[in-house]
Amino acid sequence: MSNETSQPTIFLSYAHADAKRAQQLAAALTARGYTVWWDNLIEGGASFAKSIREALEAADAVVVLWSKTSIESDWVADEAAQGRDRKRLVPLSLDGSLPPLGFRQYQTIDLATWRGKAASPQVDRIDRAIGQAVGQSTGQSTGSGRMQSLASEPTVDRRRALLIAGGAGIAVAGGGALLALRGDLFGDGIRDRSIAVLPFKNISGDVAQAYLSDGLTEEVRAALARNPGLQVMAATSSNTVRDHQEGAIEIAGKLGVAHLLEGSVQRAGDTVRVAIDLTDGKSGFSIWSKRVDARLTDIFAFQTEIARTVSEALSVRMATEDPAPGGTRNVMAYEAYLRGKALYNLSKDEATDRQAKALYENAIAADPDFALAHAALSRVLSSIGSAYASGAEIKPTFAAAIAQGRKAVELAPKLAEAHLALGYATFAGHLDIKNSRASYNAAYRYGRGSADNLLLYALYAVRARRPTEARAAIDRAVALDPLNPRTHRAAGIIGFATRDYAGAVTHFRRALELNPAMSNANAFLGMSLIEIGKLDEARALIAKEPSAMFRLTALAVLENRAGNQAAAQRAYDQLVTDVGDSALYQQAEVMAQFGRAGEALALLRKARAVGDPGLTAIASDPLLDPIAKDPRFLAFVREIGFA
Repeated sequence: MSNETSQPTIFLSYAHADAKRAQQLAAALTARGYTVWWDNLIEGGASFAKSIREALEAADAVVVLWSKTSIESDWVADEAAQGRDRKRLVPLSLDGSLPPLGFRQYQTIDLATWRGKAASPQVDRIDRAIGQAVGQSTGQSTGSGRMQSLASEPTVDRRRALLIAGGAGIAVAGGGALLALRGDLFGDGIRDRSIAVLPFKNISGDVAQAYLSDGLTEEVRAALARNPGLQVMAATSSNTVRDHQEGAIEIAGKLGVAHLLEGSVQRAGDTVRVAIDLTDGKSGFSIWSKRVDARLTDIFAFQTEIARTVSEALSVRMATEDPAPGGTRNVMAYEAYLRGKALYNLSKDEATDRQAKALYENAIAADPDFALAHAALSRVLSSIGSAYASGAEIKPTFAAAIAQGRKAVELAPKLAEAHLALGYATFAGHLDIKNSRASYNAAYRYGRGSADNLLLYALYAVRARRPTEARAAIDRAVALDPLNPRTHRAAGIIGFATRDYAGAVTHFRRALELNPAMSNANAFLGMSLIEIGKLDEARALIAKEPSAMFRLTALAVLENRAGNQAAAQRAYDQLVTDVGDSALYQQAEVMAQFGRAGEALALLRKARAVGDPGLTAIASDPLLDPIAKDPRFLAFVREIGFA
C-alpha cells in the first residue's frame, strides 16, 4: 500500500458457474471502497492469461469463492495458490464446501446464508479479513479515519465557491433536454455562447476519491452540452488546464471560450460538499458562485441543477424541466459506474478495459435499471470485440454489446449514449446498416452538443457513404474539442476515406503533436503520404506505429508501391503470423494492393464469417480501390448491406 488513504485492490477468483454470486460480492466490496478486478469470462482460456496474471500480481488481496464447482477448477486453484503464496489469501465458501487440500489451514468465511447486501455481518468479516491480509486495519464501511472532516475544509475562495440549490430526486444525467435561447446576452458571435467546464478539484484529502470529482465534471459538461444554445468545450481540451496557474482571462483565451465553470468536491462519509463558480473570461470576474452540502444520495441532482443555473445566468432558458434520462439513485451503482468510466477513459490496454467492464457489471448488479451503465457496458464490450477478441470471440462479444445497447435504449429512449452504443455494436458486429443508421441518427438528435458523439457519428457517416454529413459532424467536433488527438485522428480518417489526403495529413500530424504515442495515427499518416507520393517520409512514420496490425499493413502497402515486392511479401507474411485471424480485413486490403483480387475477396468472405469489424470501412476504403470495380467485389458489398 502506497499510503494509508489508498484502498486495497481485490482480485476476485471464482468459477464461471458462480458468476451471479461473484457479481453480488464484487458490488458489495466496491461499495466498501475497494477496487475489484473480476471478469465473468475469466475461464475463457489463454487469451486472457496475460491480463489475469497482471491483475493477480497487482492485487493487494486475493478473495477466493470456494464452492462445489470452484474446488474442481484448475483456474481457481492456481489463483488461490498465488494468493496463498503471497500471504494475501481471503477464502470464502458460497455453499459450505470445504476448500481443497492445501488451502484448509486458512479460516474460511461462510457466505451460504448471505443475501447479497453490502451492509451485513458477512461482509464486515470479509472487510476485516482483507485488512489482516494486507497488514492494515480497514474501516471502509464507515469511512472513519480516512476522510477529512468537512469542518476542517480549507478556505475556498470565490473562484471555487459553489452552486447548487435543491433538485433532490433528479437522477444522474444521460440524455437530452430541449432548450431554447432567451435574450441577447451572448451577442451575435458564437464565441460569446461558449463555455469550458474545468476539471473539478478533489479536496477530500483522499486521492482515491478523484473519480467522484472527475465524474461530476463530466456529467455537468454533458448536461450543458445538451443545450443547443451553448458551445461547450469538450473534456480533453478543457482538461489541458487541469493544474493551471494562470488567471481566468488567460485560461479563457487559451481555450477560446467566453466563460469558465470551475468547482471543487469534498467528500466525508456520505456527505459531499460541492462548490462552483461561473466566471466571465473577458473580465475575469465571477458572475455567481454558490456552495452546498448534500448527502451522496442527492449527488444525482447536481449536474442538472448546475446546467439549469448556468443557462439562466447566461440568458439561456431550458424549455423543459424534465430530468435527464438514464440515471440511478443507487449510490453503489453510481460509484461503480464512475470508477469504470475512469478506467475506460484511459484507453490504455485490454486489462483496463476489462476492469472497466467488471465495474459496469457491478453497477448493473446494484441497479438493473441504470441505463447509462448498460450503455457504457455495451461500449466497452464493443471496444474489446474490435481490439482484443480473437476470431472466435468476436461474434459473441458483439452479441453481448448489442444486448446491452438494446437494454439501455429500452430503459432510456432519449439517452444519446444508449443509441450511440447500440448503433456502433450493430454496425460493427452485424454490419446492419439500416438499424445502425436509425440508432446513430437518434444519438445525433439527442447528443449533437457532445464532441464525442459527433466524432463517432462522423465516422459512421463516412463509412455509410454519407461524406457530406461526415465532414459537417467532424468539423463541429473539432471546433468543440480542438485539443483532443482522438478528434483529429477521426478527422484524418474521414479525410483519408474521402480521398482528401492532404487534409488527412494535416489532421494526423496534429493528432500526433497532441499525443505522439497514439495508436493507428502514424500508420494512417503514412498511408496518406503514400497516396501523395512521399514514400520515404511515410516509411519513417510507419516504423513508429505501435499497433502491429496497422504497422504491418501499411508497410506491406508501402513496399509494394515502392516496387519492393519481396519486402512487401515479408510484411504481409508477418501480418498473417503475428496478428492472425484478428486482421483478416487488413490482409484483404494488402491483397487488393498487390493486385490479387481473388485472394482479397476470399479473405473478405472469411472476415465476414468471423464478424471482423474492419468490414465497416469496406464501402469507403481507398486501399480496396484496385478491386473496387470488380463485379465480384461489388456483389459482395451489396450482399453485406452497402448500397
